[in-house]
Amino acid sequence: MNPITELLDATLWIGGVPILWREIIGNVFGLLSAWAGMKRKVWAWPIGIVGNALLFTVFMGGLFHTPQNLDLYGQAGRQIMFIAVSLFGWYQWSATRRLAAGDTTGTGAESENAAAVQPRWASAKERTGIIIVAIVGTLVFAWIFQALGSWGPWADAWIFVGSILATYGMARGWTEFWLIWIGVDIVGVPLLFIAGYYPSAALYLIYGAFVAWGFIVWMRVQKEEAPARTATPVAVS
Repeated sequence: MNPITELLDATLWIGGVPILWREIIGNVFGLLSAWAGMKRKVWAWPIGIVGNALLFTVFMGGLFHTPQNLDLYGQAGRQIMFIAVSLFGWYQWSATRRLAAGDTTGTGAESENAAAVQPRWASAKERTGIIIVAIVGTLVFAWIFQALGSWGPWADAWIFVGSILATYGMARGWTEFWLIWIGVDIVGVPLLFIAGYYPSAALYLIYGAFVAWGFIVWMRVQKEEAPARTATPVAVS
């Protein structure tokens, strides 16, 4: 057996229930990424990408012959979308941090302690766009996932669309992205428990409490840093 196969098949047994190590590790990377995102650290994005790659193999259970042997196309598909959006977020936050640190060379030499994003509320136009994408996207992807034979297509569709909206919102610095994540967790926990993806369901429970905390932290930062952004310099004669 080669190392890649050993990694894919490594299993932990708890109470007679097989749980893949890559599901556990992928979710741990996801939690680390969320924590770093709350702290507005750029390394949140590459850490998240590693977790996404591992979880893709988990949720394509029929293809990779997991113990559940279920294909959740929304869960698997969102890992691919996460990677794409995370690349955008990684670039966006890196550029913002360089500017905040006064580094115009692109080297990032002085940006280590600079915040990578400034939290703000989405505008009325942006919120309208979020709602439209959430509704239309869920309807469209539920139809697609049902046609593909996904298990739980409607819940899977909302989790897919909501996750993309939340990740994009994080990249743009919208404080509302934490609230979208809460909506994803509310649907995701029962779906994953019923489907037998216990580590992922447990993470969703932990993540639900975590994102509520993150929302409060970002609101506090937004309130504290707003006066500094709006202050007008006073000329000294």
